[in-house]
Formats: sequence, structure tokens, C-alpha cells
Amino acid sequence: MLSFVVAMDRNRVMGLNNDLPWHLPKDLKFFKEKTTGHTMIMGRKTYDSLGGPLPNRKTVVLTSQDPSYPEEVDVIHDIRTIKEWNKEYPEEEFMVIGGATIFEQVIPFVDRMYITWIDESFEGDTQFPAFSEEDWILTSKEKGEKNEGNPYDYFFLQYDRKK
Repeated sequence: MLSFVVAMDRNRVMGLNNDLPWHLPKDLKFFKEKTTGHTMIMGRKTYDSLGGPLPNRKTVVLTSQDPSYPEEVDVIHDIRTIKEWNKEYPEEEFMVIGGATIFEQVIPFVDRMYITWIDESFEGDTQFPAFSEEDWILTSKEKGEKNEGNPYDYFFLQYDRKK
């Protein structure tokens, strides 16, 4: 299964200067819960923003460049590799975590989207691609806890592609 894990504001903004434009610890915890034990697929800039591989997850970087990465990071150069893995290993959930270009290229064949939707508007330079809700079923919606450390209204959404 191929899934997205993404946080965005009400205007689909998801980044500013290769970072998140908000601080939401509950979303970071959600991200960790969803991705731990899985293969995370990301672009070079997203990898750079993480500062290196995250523990207990396999890291795959999709890039057209040939930068050097630590030994534990796999590099792929073609979106078709993701499609092939998805067919070869249907029991595994591959987590695409960004950036915008990869989301845009993969959205036609992704199976599930885990979206932290923040009911706020932020300045940003990166947006999640528009998608038609007609193609998706909202299978889960949970309101996140708003408190001093998590100062925005936000929801954890799960969309599954209609078959």
C-alpha cells in the first residue's frame, strides 16, 4: 500500500523555507506513530530538512541528483520504482512524506492519505497538490487536542481511495 503522511493548513500550505511553518508537537507524534516501522519515501529537500535518517524507519530518497548519503539511506531515481515496490510488496505500507513535487507525481496512484489538517492560514512556499474528494472516502477524522503547546485547531484525517 502506498500512503501519504502530510500536514497542511486550510490553504494546503505545508512548508516554508524547507521547514514547517508551525509547531505542533501532537502532529509530530502522529507522524512518528504512522511512519515507525515503515519505509519512508521522500525527496532530497525533505530528507535534508530532517537532518538525516529517522530511527526505526527505512529511508528512501527519490532524486535526480547523485549526492552522497549515509549507507543506511537508499537512493532511487525514478518514480516507477515506487510503483513497482507497491505491486511487489502489497502487504507493506510505503509512506511518502514529501515534498510537493513527489506528492504531485505520486497522487494518481496513492492508496491512502494521512493528513493533519490545521484550521489556520500560514505563510508558505510549498503546497500540497489539489485533489478531488470525489475520488476519496474520509474513513477517519479525529480532532486534535488544542492546548498551550498545540495552539491551533487541527484534525487527523484518513482518506482511502475509492476502488
